Amino acid sequence: MNIYDFKIKAQNGSDVPLSDYKGKVLLIVNTATGCGFTPQYDELQDLYELHQKDGLEILDFPCNQFGEQAPGSNEEIHSFCTGRYGITFPQFAKIDVNGENAIPLYKYLTENTTFAGFSGPMGLMLKGVVKKMDKDYKSNGKIKWNFTKFLIDRNGEIAARFEPTESLDKVKAKVEEVL
Repeated sequence: MNIYDFKIKAQNGSDVPLSDYKGKVLLIVNTATGCGFTPQYDELQDLYELHQKDGLEILDFPCNQFGEQAPGSNEEIHSFCTGRYGITFPQFAKIDVNGENAIPLYKYLTENTTFAGFSGPMGLMLKGVVKKMDKDYKSNGKIKWNFTKFLIDRNGEIAARFEPTESLDKVKAKVEEVL
């Protein structure tokens, strides 16, 4: 099993097989419009513009599970992201990434990776918040917060996981290595 075995929902509710992205390098991100990490959209868009021609696709999955920071409809979220940040990469229907309602794609991603650790000053703050929600957070693969990223290679295999506090420079370097 790999990433190409899954289907995801477009904003309009239609099924999109991930096999449509065969041969591409994917950066899969759970996002939110009202989060302290939301400005990462700017850097993600820059990365996309730089490397889309090389085969990079960023797949954006809005999620309201962390602090209810993505409360709008699919259309409202998309309008916000295109208007405020000018995103042009694909944005899909809002999902759950943890729990019984997590979509199969995210169950696969979290069962096949481990928590990579928080970094920097935001990491210290986030550690306190996450520890209140999940005392065992360090030893499981659950998504801890918005803007967790999974890098998928051209063969549909998970190449890396990045927590939201990871510098986008490190993400970019790994993306370029996998490209």
